[in-house]
Amino acid sequence: MIHNFNSGPSILPKEVFKEASEAIINFNNTGLSILEIGHRTSLFQAVLDEAIATLKELMQLDDGHEILFLHGGASTQFFQVPMNLLNENETAAYLDCGTWGTKAIKEAKLYGNVEVVASSKDKNYTYIPKNYTIPSNAKYFHYTTNNTIEGTEMLDIPQTNIPLIADMSSDILSHVMDFNRFDLIYAGAQKNIGAAGVNIVVVKKDILGKVSRKLPTMMDYRSHIENGSMLNTPPVFAVYVCMLTLRWLKQQGGVSAIEKINNIKAKLLYDTLDSLPIFRATVAKEDRSKMNVVFVIDDENLEKEFLASCKENGMVAIKGHRSVGGFRASLYNALPLSSVQALTDLMKDFANKKG
Repeated sequence: MIHNFNSGPSILPKEVFKEASEAIINFNNTGLSILEIGHRTSLFQAVLDEAIATLKELMQLDDGHEILFLHGGASTQFFQVPMNLLNENETAAYLDCGTWGTKAIKEAKLYGNVEVVASSKDKNYTYIPKNYTIPSNAKYFHYTTNNTIEGTEMLDIPQTNIPLIADMSSDILSHVMDFNRFDLIYAGAQKNIGAAGVNIVVVKKDILGKVSRKLPTMMDYRSHIENGSMLNTPPVFAVYVCMLTLRWLKQQGGVSAIEKINNIKAKLLYDTLDSLPIFRATVAKEDRSKMNVVFVIDDENLEKEFLASCKENGMVAIKGHRSVGGFRASLYNALPLSSVQALTDLMKDFANKKG
C-alpha cells in the first residue's frame, strides 16, 4: 500500500480520481472528454459555477467577495497582488516567516515600498514572530498562513484595520476561520483543493481600482471578475478536479468536519514524535503546522536508514525540503488517518530497533 505524504501536488480523494478518470473518456455521458469540451459551452460553465458556489459555501463568504480560478500558481500572486494594490509611493507591510513570504516580499518591492514588520529568519523560520506592530498607514498587510517548507502555521488571524492579504496555499479549507476578514486570499490548488495548474483568488471587490499605474489586462483582477474567470481559456481539467474535490469536502461535512480529522492526524504524529527521543521536531510547539510536519534525526546514518525504511513500507515523499533537511510529512485533507497511523507505527518500530 502507498501512503502519499507529498507536499504538493499532493494526495487527492480516491473518489475524485475515479470520476476525473471517467470524465477524460466520457464527460457526463456526452461522448466527449473533459479535455476537449469547449470552455465557453454550458458543459464547462456548469463545472465552473459549481466550483465557485461550493467554495463560497465552504468558506461562508459574503457577497462582497469574488472567487476567481486563474492560471499560474501562488507565485504569480506574489507580484499580481502589489501590482493591483500598491502604488510606487506607498508602503505595504509583510510578515517574513518562511521561504514563500520571502519570495513575496522580493516581488512586492518591484512595485512600491515594503516594511517587514517581523521575521523569524534568525532561527531558520522555525517559529512565527509574535508581538509585532502592523503600521496603520500601510496599504495592506500580507502574510503566509502555513509555511509548507518549514512546518509552521498561523491559526489566529492578525488584528488590523488595514486590508488583510493571505497566501493560504497549503492550509486553505483545513480548519474553520472567518474568511470574510480577508480582503484578498490566494492559494495554489494542488494541496487541499485540487490538481496543479490553477490558482484560487478570493478578493473583496472594493479594494480594486485604486492604483494609478496602468495594468496589463491579464494582470488586472477586475478584468477576470468581469469575465467570470474566462478572460482567456481557463485550465479546464484543473478546474474540474477542483470542483470534484470541493464537492467531496462538502460531502464529508465541510471544513468543520475535516478540521476534526486533521486535528486527530496531527496530534497522533506530534505525540509520537515527542515520545521518541530518536526523532526531533524542529518547530516551536505553539507554531507547529497541522499540514506539514517537519522533523529530523540528528544521526545522519540513522536518517538514511529511516528514509530507506519509509521507502520499503510505501511511505512516499517523507524526505524534507532541501533547504531544511530531515523529514516532512504532509497531512492534507485527503490523507487518511490510516496513513498517519502506518507512519507512526513505523517510527515506533524504528525507534525500538535503533534507540
